[in-house]
Amino acid sequence: MVQETGVLPDHEIEALVADGAIRSDLPLETGQVQPASLDLRLAEDAYRLRASFLPGKDRTVADMLQEPGVHMHRIDLTDKGAVLETGCVYLVPLQESLRLPAGISARANPKSSTGRIDVFTRLVTNRGRAFDDVPTGYSGPLYLEVSPRTFPIMVRPGDRLAQVRFKRKRPEALKERVVSINLEPPAGQPAGYRAKQHSGVVDLRGIGAHEASQFWEPVFPRHGRIVLNPEDFYILVSRETVKVAALEAAEMAPIAPELGEFRAHYAGFFDPGFGTNKGGSRAVLEVRSRDVPFILEHGQPVAKLIYEPMAAKPSGLYGGSGSNYQGQGLKLSKHFAT
Repeated sequence: MVQETGVLPDHEIEALVADGAIRSDLPLETGQVQPASLDLRLAEDAYRLRASFLPGKDRTVADMLQEPGVHMHRIDLTDKGAVLETGCVYLVPLQESLRLPAGISARANPKSSTGRIDVFTRLVTNRGRAFDDVPTGYSGPLYLEVSPRTFPIMVRPGDRLAQVRFKRKRPEALKERVVSINLEPPAGQPAGYRAKQHSGVVDLRGIGAHEASQFWEPVFPRHGRIVLNPEDFYILVSRETVKVAALEAAEMAPIAPELGEFRAHYAGFFDPGFGTNKGGSRAVLEVRSRDVPFILEHGQPVAKLIYEPMAAKPSGLYGGSGSNYQGQGLKLSKHFAT
């Protein structure tokens, strides 16, 4: 049964493709449509930006790129790909574009594997005045701002760093749930990992091809407590299991300032079916302290999950053969062999 409002499931996303509301330079690939989202693919070039920008209500992204001093140079991603360096900001056209009907809007988020390697992404649209949000009825190209923070990354056309979720009207939140941190791991086990500075390049197509010890060091709490170093990047895990029912979709909301001076996630989408496995699944958190050292204690609230209704039940739920993080505890991205 289709609801009047809600997050669109996989079969309705496929219907948008068939109707031309979602367009692509190349046919969609297997697994690109998820239970409640669509993976977005990089196109063939990238622009090294002088600084991040939003076009504003009167300009397109192409208009901005033609202005003097906005971008430094163009990078060809074809052939053997290209390395995007840390500390730099890039803008990459995407293979997908939109011609949304009235009443359908969209919101983007980094994919889980993107957030876990400390790559910050934001979706940009023509005449956009906010990152990641696509207004109802939008017609035009899509661009992805990409900023590697800790590891340089090797990218190629077709790589998927972000995903977009489509909504019919504005669904009301079903519920909110606070997530706390787990800093009491089993004896001898780490509670998390801290990224090493000046490590090697992460090849986005190198699944399980990177030795974790070359990029990460384990974090061991003392008395259920760790101290976050300013601007260091950590992978930690929730104390609670997280479950998203078949007719729900969840998003991890930005950390509330009153919970502490740190950011507790980059990638925030949880698809229907996440955590419904036997034993449940934890939420893996990408954490960075702001400006000053910060003490985290076991059980301390760090983030908030917002649940929204689905417009209909997806044809497939999270946890199938293409799901990398179902049943997860503390887990690095799929690029690392542990």
